[in-house]
Amino acid sequence: MAAGSGSSNNTTVTVNSDNLDTIQADYQAAKIAFERGEYRKSVDHLERAKALVNLNSHLGGDVQIWLVTAYEAAGQRQAAIALCKELTTHPVLKTRKEGRRLLYILEAPKLKTRPEWLTQIPDLTTLSDNGTRERLDAVATPPPRSQPSQRPSLNRLT
Repeated sequence: MAAGSGSSNNTTVTVNSDNLDTIQADYQAAKIAFERGEYRKSVDHLERAKALVNLNSHLGGDVQIWLVTAYEAAGQRQAAIALCKELTTHPVLKTRKEGRRLLYILEAPKLKTRPEWLTQIPDLTTLSDNGTRERLDAVATPPPRSQPSQRPSLNRLT
Protein backbone atom coordinates (compact mmCIF):
# COMPACT_ATOMS: atom_id res chain seq x y z
CA MET A 1 0.00 0.00 0.00
CA ALA A 2 1.31 3.44 -0.87
CA ALA A 3 2.26 5.70 2.00
CA GLY A 4 -0.50 8.07 2.95
CA SER A 5 -3.24 6.40 0.91
CA GLY A 6 -5.19 5.44 4.07
CA SER A 7 -7.46 3.13 2.12
CA SER A 8 -7.64 -0.64 2.40
CA ASN A 9 -9.70 -1.08 -0.77
CA ASN A 10 -8.27 -1.04 -4.29
CA THR A 11 -10.26 1.99 -5.39
CA THR A 12 -9.02 5.40 -4.32
CA VAL A 13 -11.70 8.06 -4.21
CA THR A 14 -10.60 11.66 -4.25
CA VAL A 15 -13.22 13.89 -2.68
CA ASN A 16 -13.01 17.46 -3.88
CA SER A 17 -15.42 20.21 -2.89
CA ASP A 18 -17.65 19.57 -5.93
CA ASN A 19 -17.88 15.86 -5.08
CA LEU A 20 -18.53 16.65 -1.43
CA ASP A 21 -21.35 19.02 -2.39
CA THR A 22 -22.86 16.34 -4.66
CA ILE A 23 -22.49 13.68 -1.98
CA GLN A 24 -24.13 15.89 0.66
CA ALA A 25 -26.95 16.87 -1.73
CA ASP A 26 -27.69 13.24 -2.64
CA TYR A 27 -27.41 12.16 1.01
CA GLN A 28 -29.89 14.83 2.17
CA ALA A 29 -32.26 14.16 -0.76
CA ALA A 30 -32.14 10.45 0.08
CA LYS A 31 -33.12 11.07 3.70
CA ILE A 32 -36.01 13.32 2.65
CA ALA A 33 -37.21 10.77 0.07
CA PHE A 34 -36.99 8.01 2.68
CA GLU A 35 -39.04 9.99 5.20
CA ARG A 36 -41.69 10.54 2.52
CA GLY A 37 -41.86 6.81 1.81
CA GLU A 38 -40.16 7.16 -1.59
CA TYR A 39 -37.76 4.28 -0.94
CA ARG A 40 -36.70 3.60 -4.54
CA LYS A 41 -35.80 7.29 -4.96
CA SER A 42 -33.89 7.17 -1.67
CA VAL A 43 -31.92 4.13 -2.90
CA ASP A 44 -31.04 5.95 -6.14
CA HIS A 45 -29.69 9.00 -4.27
CA LEU A 46 -27.74 6.87 -1.80
CA GLU A 47 -26.19 4.73 -4.53
CA ARG A 48 -25.02 7.91 -6.31
CA ALA A 49 -23.54 9.24 -3.05
CA LYS A 50 -21.90 5.87 -2.34
CA ALA A 51 -20.20 5.91 -5.75
CA LEU A 52 -18.55 9.27 -4.93
CA VAL A 53 -17.77 9.05 -1.21
CA ASN A 54 -14.74 7.48 0.45
CA LEU A 55 -16.43 4.30 1.70
CA ASN A 56 -14.05 4.02 4.69
CA SER A 57 -14.85 7.51 6.04
CA HIS A 58 -17.44 8.48 8.64
CA LEU A 59 -19.64 9.97 5.92
CA GLY A 60 -19.14 6.87 3.77
CA GLY A 61 -20.29 4.72 6.68
CA ASP A 62 -23.35 6.90 7.27
CA VAL A 63 -24.32 6.78 3.58
CA GLN A 64 -24.01 2.99 3.57
CA ILE A 65 -26.02 2.53 6.78
CA TRP A 66 -28.83 4.61 5.29
CA LEU A 67 -28.53 2.57 2.10
CA VAL A 68 -29.05 -0.66 4.07
CA THR A 69 -32.23 0.78 5.55
CA ALA A 70 -33.43 2.05 2.17
CA TYR A 71 -32.74 -1.32 0.52
CA GLU A 72 -34.81 -3.07 3.17
CA ALA A 73 -37.66 -0.56 2.88
CA ALA A 74 -37.61 -0.92 -0.93
CA GLY A 75 -37.93 -4.70 -0.63
CA GLN A 76 -34.29 -5.45 -1.51
CA ARG A 77 -33.46 -7.50 1.58
CA GLN A 78 -30.63 -9.49 -0.02
CA ALA A 79 -28.85 -6.29 -1.06
CA ALA A 80 -29.33 -4.93 2.48
CA ILE A 81 -27.87 -8.08 4.04
CA ALA A 82 -24.90 -8.13 1.63
CA LEU A 83 -24.07 -4.50 2.41
CA CYS A 84 -24.42 -5.13 6.15
CA LYS A 85 -21.92 -7.97 5.90
CA GLU A 86 -19.46 -5.56 4.27
CA LEU A 87 -20.07 -2.98 7.00
CA THR A 88 -19.16 -5.43 9.79
CA THR A 89 -15.51 -4.84 8.82
CA HIS A 90 -15.77 -1.06 8.34
CA PRO A 91 -12.83 0.89 9.84
CA VAL A 92 -15.13 3.24 11.79
CA LEU A 93 -16.29 1.55 15.02
CA LYS A 94 -19.71 3.24 15.05
CA THR A 95 -20.44 2.03 11.51
CA ARG A 96 -19.16 -1.47 12.29
CA LYS A 97 -21.44 -1.74 15.34
CA GLU A 98 -24.46 -0.42 13.45
CA GLY A 99 -23.78 -2.81 10.57
CA ARG A 100 -23.69 -5.76 12.98
CA ARG A 101 -26.87 -4.59 14.71
CA LEU A 102 -28.74 -4.23 11.43
CA LEU A 103 -27.44 -7.58 10.16
CA TYR A 104 -28.73 -9.27 13.31
CA ILE A 105 -32.17 -7.73 12.72
CA LEU A 106 -32.25 -8.57 9.01
CA GLU A 107 -31.22 -12.18 9.55
CA ALA A 108 -33.57 -12.77 12.50
CA PRO A 109 -36.39 -15.25 11.84
CA LYS A 110 -39.67 -13.64 10.91
CA LEU A 111 -42.23 -13.92 13.69
CA LYS A 112 -45.66 -15.25 12.93
CA THR A 113 -48.54 -12.95 13.80
CA ARG A 114 -52.05 -13.81 14.83
CA PRO A 115 -55.04 -11.98 13.39
CA GLU A 116 -56.15 -10.87 16.86
CA TRP A 117 -52.86 -9.01 17.28
CA LEU A 118 -53.63 -6.79 14.31
CA THR A 119 -55.94 -3.81 14.08
CA GLN A 120 -58.01 -3.51 10.94
CA ILE A 121 -58.17 0.00 9.52
CA PRO A 122 -61.28 0.60 7.40
CA ASP A 123 -60.83 1.62 3.78
CA LEU A 124 -61.84 5.28 3.69
CA THR A 125 -61.35 5.64 -0.07
CA THR A 126 -64.90 4.41 -0.65
CA LEU A 127 -66.39 7.49 1.01
CA SER A 128 -67.82 9.91 -1.49
CA ASP A 129 -66.71 13.50 -1.41
CA ASN A 130 -70.37 14.55 -1.27
CA GLY A 131 -71.06 12.54 1.90
CA THR A 132 -67.92 13.91 3.51
CA ARG A 133 -68.87 17.46 2.53
CA GLU A 134 -72.35 17.06 4.04
CA ARG A 135 -70.91 15.84 7.34
CA LEU A 136 -68.34 18.62 7.41
CA ASP A 137 -71.01 21.24 6.67
CA ALA A 138 -73.19 19.87 9.47
CA VAL A 139 -70.32 20.12 11.94
CA ALA A 140 -69.12 23.52 10.73
CA THR A 141 -72.55 25.19 10.83
CA PRO A 142 -73.76 25.64 14.40
CA PRO A 143 -77.50 25.34 15.01
CA PRO A 144 -79.39 28.65 15.11
CA ARG A 145 -79.66 30.23 18.55
CA SER A 146 -83.07 30.34 20.08
CA GLN A 147 -84.43 33.71 21.09
CA PRO A 148 -84.18 34.42 24.81
CA SER A 149 -87.50 33.95 26.55
CA GLN A 150 -89.30 37.09 27.69
CA ARG A 151 -89.21 37.53 31.43
CA PRO A 152 -92.11 39.20 33.12
CA SER A 153 -91.41 42.76 33.97
CA LEU A 154 -91.15 43.55 37.66
CA ASN A 155 -92.99 46.80 37.01
CA ARG A 156 -96.21 44.97 36.24
CA LEU A 157 -96.24 43.28 39.59
CA THR A 158 -96.52 46.50 41.52
